Amino acid sequence: MDYKKLASDIVKLVGGTGNIDSVTNCMTRLRFTLKETGKADVESLKKLDGVQGVVTKNGQFQVVIGTDVSNVCDEIKKMGKFAEETAAPQEKTGIVSSFFGTLTAIFQPIIPALAGSGMIKALLALLVAFHLVDSGSQTYQIFNAFGDALFSFLPFLLGFSAAKRFKCSPYIAAVLAGVLFHSSFTGLEAPIRLFGFIPVTQVSYSGSVVPILLIVWVQSYVEPIANKISPKSVKIFLAPMITIIVTGIIGITIAGPLGNLIGQVLAIGFNWMNDYAGWLIPFLMGTFCPFFVMTGMHYCFAPIQTIQYATLGYGTILGPGMLASNIAQGTASLVVGIKSKNKKLKELAVSAGFTGLMGITEPALYGVTLKYKRPLYAAMIGGGVAGLYAGITGIHTYSSTTAGLLAIPVYIGGSGLSNVINAVITIVISMVVTAIATWILGFDDPVDEPEDGAETAPETASLEKKDAAAETVKIQITSPVKGTSIPLSEVKDEVFSKNIVGKGAAVIPAEGKVYSPVDGTAVSVFDTKHALGLVSNDGVEVLIHIGLDTVELGGKYFTAHVNQGDAIKKGQLLMEFDVEAIKAAGYDVVTPVVISNTDKYLDVLAAEPGEVDTNSTLITLLL
Repeated sequence: MDYKKLASDIVKLVGGTGNIDSVTNCMTRLRFTLKETGKADVESLKKLDGVQGVVTKNGQFQVVIGTDVSNVCDEIKKMGKFAEETAAPQEKTGIVSSFFGTLTAIFQPIIPALAGSGMIKALLALLVAFHLVDSGSQTYQIFNAFGDALFSFLPFLLGFSAAKRFKCSPYIAAVLAGVLFHSSFTGLEAPIRLFGFIPVTQVSYSGSVVPILLIVWVQSYVEPIANKISPKSVKIFLAPMITIIVTGIIGITIAGPLGNLIGQVLAIGFNWMNDYAGWLIPFLMGTFCPFFVMTGMHYCFAPIQTIQYATLGYGTILGPGMLASNIAQGTASLVVGIKSKNKKLKELAVSAGFTGLMGITEPALYGVTLKYKRPLYAAMIGGGVAGLYAGITGIHTYSSTTAGLLAIPVYIGGSGLSNVINAVITIVISMVVTAIATWILGFDDPVDEPEDGAETAPETASLEKKDAAAETVKIQITSPVKGTSIPLSEVKDEVFSKNIVGKGAAVIPAEGKVYSPVDGTAVSVFDTKHALGLVSNDGVEVLIHIGLDTVELGGKYFTAHVNQGDAIKKGQLLMEFDVEAIKAAGYDVVTPVVISNTDKYLDVLAAEPGEVDTNSTLITLLL
């Protein structure tokens, strides 16, 4: 791969160096903060050789490259003086989205360090298991320090990262983390009283997560006040001094102990989950992990997993389920590569497949399975079955690392080898079930690109499809909402815009009423009332999703006029919602209307964008 050329092409298509505020990279993606996102040519970027996909999330413009991303990022940085990292533009979001977005931003930079340290501990476990290193030797102790240092002093890294997110000094945050570990503080005999009357709870903060996050959050409020009240002539030392003293006192008396209590409550919850529903999390993670990866939500589970390691000594939240899912993604991509007759797809799918088996799934996800859809469904089936086995057998990881074939050593621990054996069986199940499912479901193998001048223009192809539709049996679905229709591709949620749950259209509602577009049955009426699932009498499955992320409202501003299982008639009022109130709460009210069983039809065609009412045809199905 010519990294310099690819970097140059990417910079040109994101609007040039003048449109870039900052650029950095994670394990597979370039992460840009652009001055004007609208200047980026997304479609042309997706067509570049070496680019697997483009994602816009949490104010960042992300270009998925794969494992070569660091080389491309280095070339881009040579082209201009870009910041390494800036705060993403603040979008108005719900409390839940904001909370998980903050956790993601804090943990994402330290993921490589977590993975590297985890693999050192895994390697050490492997050496001990094969009697190559004695657990009582000095060699073991040295390597154990290499692997254990991050987990023992995790508050320092989290404090530094959290300070960047909360826009306060990361160096003062590191000082506050040091207070929690300082021997003068930890060596005091209980009971401890500050100024003789303020009680201080002694807590072990080694490996903790929540306390330092709360302390730095407090710092983000104290520091600006300290800077404001300090005279310029002495601000250089007075403001930091006030920040450290005030935040430190609040930290050791309130924020730290409160964070520790939250950790203990979470530990109780983990124990209950492991005892009574241990199979559930690995099954859900194995099945739906691709969607977490697409949205970046998989990073949100990292702090929970870290708390598990600190409180229980092992993890079940991420490792087992992601192992099942990542192996499934890699396997599905490999099968596509084996079956495909398209040279370009074959090369991409085989390469992405092996990368996926190692635990890096973005190339397989964006370049193959998501693009061709049915391989994604096969990977979800294989990942779900394997995840269920992992949950039933109760496997867990003893350190954190990227979930793939190389992660097998992190399952070594406890008494006997049953845990690692079940992890290997999980991998085998994932590979076998996914391979069979991918082979059976198949995919639309693209033909090799025609010679220059032979390619049919998209507009011509669209007209040919519409002409053919005139001679085909059609089912017409009317708009359930009055308003303005737009293509599904313009919806700012990739689950809909990439047709992951099916093809269809979307409507920007002019009024808050949803009417049935079919005669049939209301098979799903969500408790949060933000979505309806309908099945027509002739078998069309229609999903009506009112707004984006409106599930977070918990049913507020919605009134249902139908119950699950009710027979419905075309034109019947199903739901009312307060458009303005939902907008005021910070949510997009665009309403996707999706045909969930798209694969059953020859094609699903959306009407031309424009004004629609409940008598207008929104979607046409071809049989």
